[in-house]
Amino acid sequence: MSLAPRAVLVHRRTEYEELIARHGSRGQAAFFLATRGRSPDEVEQRHHLARAALAEVAAAVPLEWRRCRVERADLDRFLFTPEDVVVVVGQDGLVANTAKYLSGQPVVGIDNEPGRGLGVLVRHRPADAARALRAVGARGGENRLEERTMVEAVADDTQRLLALNEIYLGQPNHQTARYRLSPAGGEEEAQASSGVLVGTGTGATGWCRSAWLERRSTLALPDPTASAVAWFVREAWPSPLTGTGQVQGLLADGDRLALTVESDQLVAFGDGVESDALRLTWGQTVRVGVAVERLRLLG
Repeated sequence: MSLAPRAVLVHRRTEYEELIARHGSRGQAAFFLATRGRSPDEVEQRHHLARAALAEVAAAVPLEWRRCRVERADLDRFLFTPEDVVVVVGQDGLVANTAKYLSGQPVVGIDNEPGRGLGVLVRHRPADAARALRAVGARGGENRLEERTMVEAVADDTQRLLALNEIYLGQPNHQTARYRLSPAGGEEEAQASSGVLVGTGTGATGWCRSAWLERRSTLALPDPTASAVAWFVREAWPSPLTGTGQVQGLLADGDRLALTVESDQLVAFGDGVESDALRLTWGQTVRVGVAVERLRLLG
C-alpha cells in the first residue's frame, strides 16, 4: 500500500519575527526601526499577512495527506522523502534556497505577498493552493511540472555545491581572485578578476543578467529549461601574467568550466547564500556545469 503524499510547507521567519528575536520585545524593535526612519506598523502588518497566507495554504492541504512545516534555516537538517510535495510559501528566493535540498520532489510556489516580488517561481496565490495541490496529486499531474536546469560545482576533494540560479567563484570579500580558467573546448588562461559567475536560465534574470548587460554581451542566454548554463568573468584584469581572452561562454550538458585556485583561499557559493560555501585553497580545482538534478516546478 502506497503512502499518502506529505505536504512539506517551507517558509521563513518574517522580518518582524527576526526583529523580536534580536531585540527581545516589540518596543525595542520599534525603537530600532524608528532610528532608521521606519514604522513598526508596516513590518507588523506584513508579518500578519505572511502568517495568514501560511495558515490558508496549510488549510488547503487535502485531509488524507500528511503534512509538516520546515523553516528555511532548518532546511539543511530536514529529511525530504520521495512522497513529498514541497509547498514553498514565500518569495522567489525561497524556492531557490529549497531546490538544492531536493531530489525530484514536485514543488508548488505560493506567493505570500503578491505584487511585492516578480513571482517567477512562486506563481500561485494562497487562495489557489487547494487547486494547485490537487493538480500535482491528480493522475497526469507530472505533465504539469516544469523541469528547470540547475548548476553544480564539484571540487577535487569531492565537495559539491548545487544551485538553481548561479554559482559564484572568487574571493569571499569579492576582491581580486587569482586562478587558472579552463573553459570546455577553450585554452587555459591565468586570470585576475572579481570572480566568475556560472548561471542557469532561471538565474539569467538576476546576477548573471547584470553581468551580461554590463558587458553588452551578444551571448544568447539559456532558457530556464535548457540543458545549458552561461558563465561570465567579472572585471578581468589584463597584466603580463594574466589575460582577458576567456571571459564568457555557454556550457552544454556534459561540458565543464574548470577553475584552479592560485590564491590563498577562494570560495564557491550558490544563489547568494555565502554562509553555505565551498572553501578552496591554493592548487585545488573546481569544475562547474549543468547538474543532473532538476527543479520540478508546478506551472
